[in-house]
Amino acid sequence: MLILNAVDVREALPMPLAIEAMKQAFAAFSEGKALVPPRIHLPIAPHSGISLIMPSFVDAATTSEQALAVKVVSLFDGNQARGLARIQAAVLVLEPDTGRPIALLDGVMLTALRTAAASGAATDLLARRNCRTVALFGAGVQAITHLFAMCAVRPIEKIFIYGRTPSKVAALIAEFAGRPALTAQLIAAESPRQALVDADIVCCTTTSQTPVFDDADLKPGVHINAVGSFTPQAREVPPETVCRSLVAVDSRHAVWQEAGDLIQPLQAGLIGREHIHAELGELVLGRKSGRTDDRQVTFFKSVGLAVQDAVSARVALENAARLKLGQEVSW
Repeated sequence: MLILNAVDVREALPMPLAIEAMKQAFAAFSEGKALVPPRIHLPIAPHSGISLIMPSFVDAATTSEQALAVKVVSLFDGNQARGLARIQAAVLVLEPDTGRPIALLDGVMLTALRTAAASGAATDLLARRNCRTVALFGAGVQAITHLFAMCAVRPIEKIFIYGRTPSKVAALIAEFAGRPALTAQLIAAESPRQALVDADIVCCTTTSQTPVFDDADLKPGVHINAVGSFTPQAREVPPETVCRSLVAVDSRHAVWQEAGDLIQPLQAGLIGREHIHAELGELVLGRKSGRTDDRQVTFFKSVGLAVQDAVSARVALENAARLKLGQEVSW
């Protein structure tokens, strides 16, 4: 069995490759070629945690193009007091035609990459071609990978970053400013409004339960990616923004189960289920159109699908073999 740690996964799945993998994954999902059962939520009440089990199989013309994997991702609130990250995850890859376990990948890094890559794919399909400025909400792992995803699909010059903890924003900027792979200027925003003044693209990567910006502060023609919230009780985007946006999602079924950004406006009678214009896979396949003019606001909401893990893991393993990454262990 091949073991890929976080460093291996990051090297095996560079952002441009991850974005193309996500386009493949969402296309397979919308074509009905992916089997994605509802993820299992396993509360671990004694330790203030929850584990999510996410299996997926992606069918294709050849076995080499198929993908079969199971991800277990856990969120334990007490981990920080123990010096551990709140999120822990692993992805087990199985041989599609035998079920034989063939690889174990660091799930935190894979999730961060594939989630940002989904936003990258959505941005590539929905954002204006001349976008230059990004407003990024959050300063965690997802924020970091979103920096690279946005720069991979648009000629980004400035990224304004706003977070509830200024020291984390400063640390993020200090770590990544000036890196050759990231040509955009990173700027700490003192308020959500300042972050949005010139923003062509907005990325929400927080755990906030309430909207992180005001609708009135958005400029015309902006594209928004929201990936942080995944429960009906939480939302990052104001309902006013949702109501006036062209909305694309990863999965219609999944977002109506988990996305508070859409569920709450629905329950308030502000939108109907038909308000969702398209799944991302439908845009990839050309079955649905994207933005219609440069002043239209577009909004991509993702709660995360296991098909993303299966396809990104398959692509990462192919690249790892070429680059001779990882550690082989007897099984």
